[in-house]
Amino acid sequence: MEVVIVPDAVAGGELIADAIADLLHHKPDALLGVATGSTPLPVYKALSAKVGAATVDASRARVCQLDEYVGLPKGHPESYRSVVLREVVAPLGLTEASFMGPDGTAEDVASACAAYDRALTEAGGVDLQLLGIGTDGHIGFNEPCSSLASRTRIKTLTRQTREDNARFFDSLDEVPHHVITQGIGTILEARHLVLLATGEAKAEAVALAVEGPLSSLVPASAMQLHPHATVVVDEAAASRLKLADYFRDTYAAKPAWQGI
Repeated sequence: MEVVIVPDAVAGGELIADAIADLLHHKPDALLGVATGSTPLPVYKALSAKVGAATVDASRARVCQLDEYVGLPKGHPESYRSVVLREVVAPLGLTEASFMGPDGTAEDVASACAAYDRALTEAGGVDLQLLGIGTDGHIGFNEPCSSLASRTRIKTLTRQTREDNARFFDSLDEVPHHVITQGIGTILEARHLVLLATGEAKAEAVALAVEGPLSSLVPASAMQLHPHATVVVDEAAASRLKLADYFRDTYAAKPAWQGI
């Protein structure tokens, strides 16, 4: 796992946007897995700026969803489908035809989960999956004690996760209790995993995921198993890393042609 420490969220967004731009240069129809929430917004802002400046051609890119609330209608402004279309697809100049995600309104949720897992495989697999990390170490909505071999499935959110996400709703009562999420096993099939974490509130989770033991208690620690995983953190999120100086030295000495 490569750990890159950047000054702030904006720098992290630029770094990851550069990696996506390089991917699209080499593979114009790449399948990009995107995350929601406030953390990845600097990535989307930097990437859309590159598209607007015509330094990146994203016209053939495809976008896929990491997770979705169960029970929110597709048109609900806080459904993750709506969020991704609003924050990623439209700013990149893409259409809904470029987008794929699980059906959180399906009557048979289990079948919808299996169908989405198959769809990702049939699409050729995810080329780059952008991830955030919860304060409890979850990725996607794989809450603590999720199976490290799990596939796309329905999960019950912890109270902490619902409280963390309540800021996007009028009240905690409006936050759904269930979600469809790509499983850890599904996520690990992406060719490149990129996790962005910013702020001191994420520092403990980052340290446990990067330097702690592989454990289902910290689902993000499964990234230790991946052959190409990159963790980008600002100084605050890196504040509990015991090997922070080593990570800085390693990145500083890295050949520029390797990228991230």
